[in-house]
Amino acid sequence: MSVQLEIRDEIVASMKIPLPEVEKELTKELAFALYGRWALSMGKAHQMAGLTKREFLNELAFRGVKRHYTKEDLSEDVAYAQSSE
Repeated sequence: MSVQLEIRDEIVASMKIPLPEVEKELTKELAFALYGRWALSMGKAHQMAGLTKREFLNELAFRGVKRHYTKEDLSEDVAYAQSSE
């Protein structure tokens, strides 16, 4: 399934984004917004944004968006670190 979002021409024309970059930039913005709302995982968000994980993390930091890190993530990281000893 794919979703298409329609934005009226006059709104697109009023954006301070070069026309050839509008779709890419809006897709990136949506990826950051969905990640920030916990509606999309890190992996899917950076894929959607068309960025590497490192680029996505850097942009999150620049935007002041906290990385999702749950107790379960911590437990997995600790278990992994202990198994590597």
